[in-house]
Amino acid sequence: MAGSEDLFDAIVMADDRFRGEGYREGYEEGSSLGIIEGRQQGTVYGAKIGSEIGCYQGFAFAWRGLLHSCATEKDSKKVKVLESLIGMIEKFPYDDPTYARLHEDLDRIRGKFKQLCSLLNVQPDFKISAERSGLSF
Repeated sequence: MAGSEDLFDAIVMADDRFRGEGYREGYEEGSSLGIIEGRQQGTVYGAKIGSEIGCYQGFAFAWRGLLHSCATEKDSKKVKVLESLIGMIEKFPYDDPTYARLHEDLDRIRGKFKQLCSLLNVQPDFKISAERSGLSF
């Protein structure tokens, strides 16, 4: 009789055992897929930020060349804002994805860029897409 009780216990407990095994297998597979997907998302997002910052940097360097070649006293505020933007871009932590104020600094750079565009009377249209990215006027 004791052998038959063990048989019924094994049958009854099979549901719990299979549920536990399924949970462990699913958790392990989900964790590995989550790491892969997170890495892919981070790469895409990092590329977008890099493209945006690179566009701002190229814009700023081009305008620095233009303003320094024919700067007047009237352009002093433009040059000051331009140099401030370049300084912010140079201090941006490109190689530290765990930087706590990454988004705050990026927002400051965007704001300074908009301020510079307003002073220069330029209306940029920065777009990031799969086929092309860039700044158009």
